Amino acid sequence: MRRIPINIYEYAGQILEQLPKGILLSTRADDKMDTMVIGWGTLGTDWGLPVFTVFVRQSRYTKVLLDKNPEFTINVPLKDADVRRIIGFCGTKSGRDYDKFKEMDLTVVPGEKVLAPAIAQFPITLECKVIYQQDQDAAAIPADIKKRYYPTGDYHTAYTGQIINAYLLVGE
Repeated sequence: MRRIPINIYEYAGQILEQLPKGILLSTRADDKMDTMVIGWGTLGTDWGLPVFTVFVRQSRYTKVLLDKNPEFTINVPLKDADVRRIIGFCGTKSGRDYDKFKEMDLTVVPGEKVLAPAIAQFPITLECKVIYQQDQDAAAIPADIKKRYYPTGDYHTAYTGQIINAYLLVGE
């Protein structure tokens, strides 16, 4: 696979349009990889740096790996790609119990500047290094949002990752 460098701001519309439909957040630590579906996140600029902020529930296996190795990739499919099966599986199964890469026959491409992998089937790739993280303050979340999204009290940790590399994967 070749990597074609991209300008994240030129791809921002496509990334943000796909986000609520599901994109992948991938991690790697201790020779273990995981990928999970995210539908929330922010792409922007903090402290003069290009960043992607992700929200990972406290209970997720991905959080375990992120806390061991604070690097991740954001993996976005092309606009017309049919990735519903992958999104369905990776959004409902835990990396504690399944090797999602193997189960979904995902083509893993080693990260160029991070240990977290890129995924050929989701070729728009942002490589990120965590520069800030913060557990959610439950007391600061409005009651209606708490009721809808946190009925069990499984809150998120926000990870702000500096985008240190961005590319499109293309076949040889």
